[in-house]
Amino acid sequence: MMLNVLKVFAPSAIAFVVGIAMTPALTYYLYKYRMWKKCSGKVAPDGSATPIFNSLHKEKEVGTPRMGGVIIWASTLITIGAFWCLSIFFPNEITQKLDFLSRNQTWLPLFTLIIASLVGLIDDWMQVRDGGGSYVGGLSFWKRFSIVILLGLAGGWWFYARLGMSSVHVPFYGDVSLGFLFIPFFVSVMLALFSSSVIDGLDGLAGGVMAAIFASFAGIAFLQNQIDLAAFCSVLLGGILAFLWFNIPPARFYMSETGILGLTTTLTVVAFLTDSVLVLPIIALPLFITSCSVIIQLLSKRFRGKKVFRVAPLHHHFEAIGWPSYKVVMRYWVISIMMAIIGMIIAIIGK
Repeated sequence: MMLNVLKVFAPSAIAFVVGIAMTPALTYYLYKYRMWKKCSGKVAPDGSATPIFNSLHKEKEVGTPRMGGVIIWASTLITIGAFWCLSIFFPNEITQKLDFLSRNQTWLPLFTLIIASLVGLIDDWMQVRDGGGSYVGGLSFWKRFSIVILLGLAGGWWFYARLGMSSVHVPFYGDVSLGFLFIPFFVSVMLALFSSSVIDGLDGLAGGVMAAIFASFAGIAFLQNQIDLAAFCSVLLGGILAFLWFNIPPARFYMSETGILGLTTTLTVVAFLTDSVLVLPIIALPLFITSCSVIIQLLSKRFRGKKVFRVAPLHHHFEAIGWPSYKVVMRYWVISIMMAIIGMIIAIIGK
């Protein structure tokens, strides 16, 4: 039991230290090569202008580097690799027990994290090179959308064909078989989380929300005796907190696509591995309401000819009505922590 606790908590602390230690070098590179947007401004997913957002953030969009999400996945990879190397080159009972790189629990989420983060890194580099705002320069929305679908299809097929999973657990009810429909359901969940990536819009917001979510899933996996998966979520938590240390206002850099795309797609895999996907809207409520606010705004503009919110996503609406950004962020943190706790309770006692 003591080794299991050490196995879960030690990687988180180490990833945090690694992330903090590598930040000066990353910061030097990002600022030396001016890895930020060359012009301010954002265009909404429907192609319309967002003058309210642009007026609120016109001085923040230029001069602050992107690609800060590298801290998260790089510290995660370094920490996982360090524990694996210790078990290989210094094999003993303790080092082999602490190694949490396992085929049945961590290979799939780690593979997803690497692929999605690298795609996001390419997108960030293209946006910096092209000098555009979101949806202008870099990979288009539909290209990213297509990549997420491909990742979802690959992940759904792996769960269905290789892991034999074809049902979802409904808390306090039981398993409901989906058969082959499990694969499109998996894709739908990944797309839903991808749509929530717009939460990366205020200093400290995405980092704090994601930290609470992955801490919750680390607890769920630990209580399900999926110790390796719990350690994986924990090491991601350490990387996120290291990033958040430098992303708290005023942000030294932004998470951008290389961070948020990797985290949202990996979260999908973790939710299915813990059989807690139907609790995900509770644990990740801020992500859910962020996506819903954008969808509601687009549908209202399309069919009613007017907006519901002054600007979407919802956190920018609060900014537009006069809330300071730090107040929005901290209240999102509070909500995230409380919903993560409630969701974890439901996931455990609802089995």
